[in-house]
Amino acid sequence: MVKEVAIAILHQNGRYLMQLRDDIPTIVYPGQWTFFGGTVEPGEAAEVAVMRELQEEIRYHPPYVTLFRREQYRDFIRNVFHAPLTVDIQDLDLCEGLDLDLWTAEQVRQGEKFSPKAGEVRKIGKPHQRVLLAYINSLKLSI
Repeated sequence: MVKEVAIAILHQNGRYLMQLRDDIPTIVYPGQWTFFGGTVEPGEAAEVAVMRELQEEIRYHPPYVTLFRREQYRDFIRNVFHAPLTVDIQDLDLCEGLDLDLWTAEQVRQGEKFSPKAGEVRKIGKPHQRVLLAYINSLKLSI
């Protein structure tokens, strides 16, 4: 059975919420900025998984999620959803990771951002940067 993940591009006023992963060497993308999300459990729909993960990781329930793309990546399937972030980031409860912050499109292109909680500049995970740039570019095409 192929492993699936469900991740969320949360957007607010042209900025995108990212999570700074913990500095644990055994996790995927340790110490890097990534999307919120996680594994789709057996028998679980990807839409349900992404909503569950957002609730578990930041105590956020978006009004809806929309599938942006579904892609094979290495040995798993990545379900990428997008949804509006309708609350201030100070109202989110970070339950997993070192930090969270909103990124501008320019910061996404640069590929790194300072984290006050880590006390240093950290890089965005390469696949996350690629997916987020594809999403940002898709917005330009739809105008």
